[in-house]
Amino acid sequence: MKNAAYFFITAAAIILILIYGKGILMPVIVAFLLWILMRGIRFSLDRVGVIKRFIPGWIKNIMVLCIILFGFEILYTILSSGVKEISGSYMNYQPNIQHLSDKIGNLFNVNLVDTVKSSMDNFDFANILNQILNAFSGILSNAFMIIIYLIFIFTEVGSFKTKLHKIFDGKGKYDKVKSILNKIESSITNYLGLKTIVSLVTGVLSYIVLLIVGVDSAVVWAFLIFLLNYIPTIGSLIATAFPALFSLIQFGQFTPFIIVLVTIGGVQVLVGNFLEPRIMGKSLNLSPLVTLIALALWGQIWGITGMVLSVPITVIMLLVFSQFEKTRAVAILLSQNGKID
Repeated sequence: MKNAAYFFITAAAIILILIYGKGILMPVIVAFLLWILMRGIRFSLDRVGVIKRFIPGWIKNIMVLCIILFGFEILYTILSSGVKEISGSYMNYQPNIQHLSDKIGNLFNVNLVDTVKSSMDNFDFANILNQILNAFSGILSNAFMIIIYLIFIFTEVGSFKTKLHKIFDGKGKYDKVKSILNKIESSITNYLGLKTIVSLVTGVLSYIVLLIVGVDSAVVWAFLIFLLNYIPTIGSLIATAFPALFSLIQFGQFTPFIIVLVTIGGVQVLVGNFLEPRIMGKSLNLSPLVTLIALALWGQIWGITGMVLSVPITVIMLLVFSQFEKTRAVAILLSQNGKID
């Protein structure tokens, strides 16, 4: 009974720290994940003999950081300009909404026109996109602090090994801790790298579909699909629904809506059920139910940013918990098949 009380008190304290310490903890975690990603990119660059031989490590770190920040800047620019474009042209779709409302009313032979029209008038895509953009820009607004943390992480790397040696005196203990850190780095690097490739494939295929159908702001929707695919499970559903509903409002016809819904939904199923498992395998070893719970929990605590970070954080928890006898049972519950060695 006492142990259960300690557990709930500790869990409540951790959740409170996560909620009220969001402004400090989130930039640190993002900086840590970016550091892992940067190391992965650096190792890829080192495969090129000329780069490994003639370019110093600190220059490669700056190059990789610039590449990542440039990528974030491109995404933010495209999304922000897309939001403005959709906001400016949204009023042009009002006749289509009226036409669609009449169609739905005639289809069901009921007076649903006012209800449907009211619902669709309140359904403001620009406002929804702004919320997603604000979550994304929240990371960029902390860019200065993230860069500062990154710099200090890189400066600490050299002395960190020495500190670990002193903390874990026995060689076996040090090797065990080093092994855990290597597993965390490998898992997160693989996840972020492969997830980026999978999301990019989904975004490009979806862009082609939207371009063929003639949906406005196809580039914006493709980028939004790319970003939302980082959110497990529900990300792909939202990424399918948004452009489909937008096409319904844009054209005022059901045919483009059905085409977009079926084709982009088909792309999501094809990539999610066939391509992604073959590329990523079972390297994460996370239970689908645990992934969904982690998504809901971190989304509640840190919003959309928490949803994106939910899988990397849960993977780190699984790897750490699996190394200690008292928390080994928790790691087994988090895993996909109960195998954590």
